[in-house]
Amino acid sequence: MKVSEMAEGLIGSEIIKLAGEVKALEKSGQSVYNFTIGDFDANIFPIPNALKKAITDAYEQNETNYPPANGMVELRNAAARFTQKTCGLEYTADEFLVAGGSRPLIFAAYSALVDPNDSILFPVPSWNNNHYTHLHRSNSIMVETTPENNFMPSLSDLEPHLSKCTLLALCSPLNPTGTVFTVEQLQPICEAVLAENKKRQVTGAKPLYILFDQIYQALCHNTKHCDPVTITPELRPYCIYIDGMSKAFAATGVRVGYAFGPSHIINKMKSILGHVGAWAPKAEQVASANYLNMDAEVDEFLVDFKGQIYERLISLYDGFQSLKNKGFNVDAIQPQAAIYLTVKFDLLDSTTGKNNGLNSIADVSAYLLKEAQLAIVPFKAFGASETSPWFRISVGTCKLNELETVISKLEAALNKLK
Repeated sequence: MKVSEMAEGLIGSEIIKLAGEVKALEKSGQSVYNFTIGDFDANIFPIPNALKKAITDAYEQNETNYPPANGMVELRNAAARFTQKTCGLEYTADEFLVAGGSRPLIFAAYSALVDPNDSILFPVPSWNNNHYTHLHRSNSIMVETTPENNFMPSLSDLEPHLSKCTLLALCSPLNPTGTVFTVEQLQPICEAVLAENKKRQVTGAKPLYILFDQIYQALCHNTKHCDPVTITPELRPYCIYIDGMSKAFAATGVRVGYAFGPSHIINKMKSILGHVGAWAPKAEQVASANYLNMDAEVDEFLVDFKGQIYERLISLYDGFQSLKNKGFNVDAIQPQAAIYLTVKFDLLDSTTGKNNGLNSIADVSAYLLKEAQLAIVPFKAFGASETSPWFRISVGTCKLNELETVISKLEAALNKLK
């Protein structure tokens, strides 16, 4: 039975597939340290108490009918205020759009800006841009980044392709790496996009837009978030931001995301999502608006939450550095933001010159799962090359007291490869 060419060629989420395989192992009785999915164990990282109470209060007050297509004005005002407070970006409520998490908003941005056979430029590893490009029957231009640059793209990586593209999709803090743009890295890219758009103004061509995913911006550890419009204000007409409640408040299942940018683009995205019906539940919107205006509670939660996340990240990082110092072929990039640690397992037989039966990254993943009970995601699931030795560890389900055991099991597994 035939389906559309788009549906026929669509690939499911590699990360969700891997997480499902791990859950099947767990159900069979095997013990697994499941650090695959970018989510939180609510028993370890519950949503803020004040947000939970606000949600239950909203349901008790019967806030259960349709919300406005662009989101409750109270939430859009609160999100605008929170964005100004955390990022220094000043946008009005009419320049915000609320949806059921950030995914519908990214989809709507693609739909509003991209035509079939347009080209989308994005660095890899990155989250899901290849799939959104496929969904819109467009062309991917993927630029693989390097650990020397903390897996963030440079101007030299992107500049050769800018003239061919409609959309440049960037993310900082970056999923999967947990690294961030510095001003010195991002500013030349912004200036190049601005220069490209000045050329297009002369010909009347469609502009080059930036989709800037900053869903982790409130979770920076010992580093500072930067963004395109703050660095280059002239980019404001060309930049659409993605943000929301999911990551900063461990509220992935609450499903409240928001985008902001030029009002004429936001309005087109609103129309698209209005037909899809991808709004966040009204009670959660009412509650999120109330919570974001509780400055003391928000600040207190973020300080504690970020401290707990960073404690796990740095503990794992130190463990990997200890293994590296013992001569094992592993490494890690010092954590900067989000809930992710970038780690390296350089274990392929072709690299080590040994014969351990590790002929692919899939073999390495399977070995770590079998011998160390460790489930993590290879960067090839985020578009990197098939032989990239880098992996993502997510600490959202991680218990602090188990990390010493994780490193110990890893050391035992690596010893077997000597």
